[in-house]
Amino acid sequence: MTEVGVGLIGLGNVGTGALQILTENARSLREKLGFRLAVKTVCSRNIHAKKSLVCPDGITRTDNWRDVVNNPEVDIVVELIGGTATARNIIEESLKQRKSVVTANKELMALCGPELWSLANANGVNIAMEASVAGGIPIHTVLREGIAGDSVAELYGILNGTSNFILTEIEKSNAAFDSVLAEAQQLGYAEADPSADVDGLDARSKLAILAALAFGEKLTPSDIFTEGIRRITPVDFQYAHQLKHTVRLLCLARRTADGIVLSVRPSLIPQDTILAHVTGAYNAIWIRGQYGEDTFYYGRGAGSKPTGVAVVSDLMRVAREIRFGSPERVSPFAHERLGEWKPLPISTQELPYFLRFRVEDKAGIIATLATILAKHRIGLDAVLQLPREDWRNLPFVITTEPAKEQAIREALVEIRTADFLVEAPLAMPMERGFGGGR
Repeated sequence: MTEVGVGLIGLGNVGTGALQILTENARSLREKLGFRLAVKTVCSRNIHAKKSLVCPDGITRTDNWRDVVNNPEVDIVVELIGGTATARNIIEESLKQRKSVVTANKELMALCGPELWSLANANGVNIAMEASVAGGIPIHTVLREGIAGDSVAELYGILNGTSNFILTEIEKSNAAFDSVLAEAQQLGYAEADPSADVDGLDARSKLAILAALAFGEKLTPSDIFTEGIRRITPVDFQYAHQLKHTVRLLCLARRTADGIVLSVRPSLIPQDTILAHVTGAYNAIWIRGQYGEDTFYYGRGAGSKPTGVAVVSDLMRVAREIRFGSPERVSPFAHERLGEWKPLPISTQELPYFLRFRVEDKAGIIATLATILAKHRIGLDAVLQLPREDWRNLPFVITTEPAKEQAIREALVEIRTADFLVEAPLAMPMERGFGGGR
């Protein structure tokens, strides 16, 4: 075999980037592999409208994905259309025809990746998904191979570039969420419908995949506690800075004696930690191992070329297997079999909390809040109030001593009935257990 044939389905940002790398970097890829990665067919719903697409001679263009899957010259199908319906059909049909698959589809792999791997294994082919999480950071390879000998204790990640861009722009410019979101949409960081990003759903799918790799458990994304960033305001950063913290949309996976705690939500993290300095559309993952201790991974979380590199790197690994034969394929989830544990309720964790209130200023507010918190056995650590002229919409913050989240929630339910509140309180955990200073 002098070449391995590739069929590419989906020519959006990632698909176009992958095709460009396969074309422009063909010589280097061949020198590394010892044989050619040959693109045989490309597919897009609007393929005939892509006049500017750089596509070498001899490559078939089609708007029907079945033409790619059924092409006898195609050994590896690359699925880059996203979604969970048609993409699943493409992958399942490819595997049944004994064609390996490379995908960047985090939503689909989080929902049914283990089942697709079982189908691949039954048909003697592979499925690779490095590009599904953190774009240009090879975090799958790290967990599957690089630190496979360790036992992961904790994993923290900034896994959504759109949300991180928005938060760090609010922090830098003191602008409101809506105006920064509009800027992100203009720059192409956010979709017209940004819900998956700003509500934490994209990061949730990525965390489910990483937690499966790290802990060997099949996790349903909807079981992961998730909150988005829509309520974060410039004043939250002002108060966080007073506490020598900042705010990030933090993905957490922590092993405890009772099970795994998982969450995606805005959290306060100390300013002297590495993760606090991850800005813009970058992603980062910090991992603590039982034996290897702390490691950190940083890079572009999205983008046509960084993610395209991950796709092409997966293609190279799978192509080597096809070219030279491999009696034992390594599961993309790094474990021969996945367990099926539900994550522990987030209410079981115990941390200090940042509680931000907006109130109509009246006498006795702090005393009322302190009484309610004390009733739920929550100790106050500090009360912060920046000068404000509008007494009808006065923001201030209470930080607590470490407390069970269940107690925090129950206290906030009682507090919400207070007649001095302008809006519901905002609660964020103050994470302190990871990644030391720079």
